[in-house]
Amino acid sequence: MAFHSSMKFLFAGATALLVAACGTANIDHVRTAQPTGASPFNVALTNEYRELAVYEADKMYDWPDSVTWSKKGLAAANNQLVLPEQIGDWNVPADKVGELTTARQRLVTALDGSARTKLPADAARAQAMFDCWVEQQEENWQFDHIAACRKGFMDAMEKVDAGMNPPKAAAPAPTGTPAPAGPYTVYFAFDSANLSAEGLRIVRTAADAARNEKAPIAVVGHADAAGPSDYNMRLSLRRAQAVRDALIADGIPVSRITASGQGEGDLAVPTADGVREQRNRRVVVLFR
Repeated sequence: MAFHSSMKFLFAGATALLVAACGTANIDHVRTAQPTGASPFNVALTNEYRELAVYEADKMYDWPDSVTWSKKGLAAANNQLVLPEQIGDWNVPADKVGELTTARQRLVTALDGSARTKLPADAARAQAMFDCWVEQQEENWQFDHIAACRKGFMDAMEKVDAGMNPPKAAAPAPTGTPAPAGPYTVYFAFDSANLSAEGLRIVRTAADAARNEKAPIAVVGHADAAGPSDYNMRLSLRRAQAVRDALIADGIPVSRITASGQGEGDLAVPTADGVREQRNRRVVVLFR
């Protein structure tokens, strides 16, 4: 028994050494890699992943993650399309999946919306910091590192969002007491709790308003009359939670937000049971 255990340990150690030896070539290469014919975005992305790879190798002695960032940096240097990490590829704590999923959707929406060409440095920073955040969240013990990567992502995304959606000229200030902000309504596809690009834009608008408001925020989900009522109740809550996570990803404190579901019990457009209606598939953000 002891012999077999020893052999298993020696085999695992030899395998780890082999992986480290193979990965070292990638780490060494990314240290000096110079992008050739790469887009400005990929040039910036090469530098961002180089910084992550070198830090993990030289400071943290985390060879597997260093190899991961090295490979992505070298791919960017070769002007390949390098995407943000998929949440499902990492063992992220269950209570962090929602926020990270919303953050990735926000990032990918911006990247697909030409942020790579319009704001290459900020977009590359946002992608690298998102990947850093996912990695640190999987490890889930260096909380200052998690916070730093998350903040790096949020700061970069603020610049990306501002550059992609420059502020319009301010309207003349109204006279009298201003009305409270909102409500803001986010609509959903049939049988879905995923935020669309338009939905994310509305959530960002609500988040901007929330920074100027001190009132608590109620996020209330709704469903249409299609499908069983108990399923619709759960679906409406999932929609509310998706909007809540998006607000949190935009920097709104979770302590200010309550999320609830109304199911099909409060239809914006009255319909018979079983009828699909886009305007009833919604989440309403209210300042109370």
